[in-house]
Amino acid sequence: MTAEPMISINSALDEVLAAVTPGAAEEVELLAAFDRVLAETVVSPEDVPSFDNSAMDGYALRGADLASGRCDLLVTVEIPAGHHSDVPLAAGEAAKIMTGAPLPPGADTVVPVEQTSQEGATVSILQPVAPGEHVRHRAEDVRQGDVLLERGTLLGPAEVGLLAAVGQALVSVARRPRVAILATGSELVPPGTPLGPGQIRNSNSFTAHGQVLAAGGQPVPLGIAHDDLAETRRLIARALEEEVALTSGGVSVGEFDFVKQVQEELGVERRFWRVAVKPGKPMAFGVRGSCLVFGVPGNPVAAMVSFELYIRPALLAMQGCRDLYRPSVLAAADEPVAPSKGRTEARRCRVRRDGDACRFSTTGPQGSGILRSMALADGLAFVPAGYPGAEPGERLMVMLLEGRSTLRPPYPG
Repeated sequence: MTAEPMISINSALDEVLAAVTPGAAEEVELLAAFDRVLAETVVSPEDVPSFDNSAMDGYALRGADLASGRCDLLVTVEIPAGHHSDVPLAAGEAAKIMTGAPLPPGADTVVPVEQTSQEGATVSILQPVAPGEHVRHRAEDVRQGDVLLERGTLLGPAEVGLLAAVGQALVSVARRPRVAILATGSELVPPGTPLGPGQIRNSNSFTAHGQVLAAGGQPVPLGIAHDDLAETRRLIARALEEEVALTSGGVSVGEFDFVKQVQEELGVERRFWRVAVKPGKPMAFGVRGSCLVFGVPGNPVAAMVSFELYIRPALLAMQGCRDLYRPSVLAAADEPVAPSKGRTEARRCRVRRDGDACRFSTTGPQGSGILRSMALADGLAFVPAGYPGAEPGERLMVMLLEGRSTLRPPYPG
């Protein structure tokens, strides 16, 4: 039988994103909106600030008095934060004012308290201050009708604070995609269970759980499907009830690898199976109805790299996020670059700044089962297929494992 051809990273990613349907929106309270994706553009209903106010504790006065050389003023009113005065200041008058309090009518300048001296009802200006200083003007931050945040914005602390500043108690956000997570293989046991002969810990369900959360999804853990056809069919059928089904292992060519067989029986339309990347060649993707079906390799690093390359962008796209990709940099190798064979290689690495440039070094042995190489990494250095190797200083594209970008990294191949 002729082996199914491998496709490139970019072709695989194109297939995945073409199958994505943006999900529904829901309205949540503002404190529940952190790390959610905005589902509608927000236009400010009001000015921020809504009145001219003092940027300092001090004295509000008329700038014309300072321009005329007047240094001693009569303090006629005190305005704490949260209060206001409707009485206009006349020439030669000042108001004692706290930070954030509204300026009284006629005032256009604030002198900080440390630049003054008050004796009784008279305040003396000890240092020159330019007219208009230390005033926060109405709408200098946001003007009513301004586009505050665009649809597709990830809501972090500053964005949520900005919504609070214009009085938004509720916000429309993309609903978190539900992702069923299923590990396969009779050799797997959960943490906390003693290992028997030939058994290994199930780490893939835990790394996937964290990656789903980090991408804004809602993990639905389904445990372990042992190498039994009926059990595998039951659990995959359950996984297909969610918006995304993610299995690890069981998509290779072993005698007990039932995942592909069961998916076909349950009506999953396979879009691709093998990708020309190391680690992560036996990566499967298909659809059934609106469910996206991913089968990542069983080796822990291959599973994590596959998630980063295809599943993470898909989950972000389902939420309408604008920034689907990790940022990338060109970085120079601190070590000799080993040659590659017939596939693009994603080598786990640490990235560091060297002046205006970036450099990287790999995180030790690069086997697809060496999970520590991923725990130590903050980047993936991509080596093109058939690369002859190079001395230290060779520059490669490195995808950073933190941050977001609208630009797809220039994956080789």
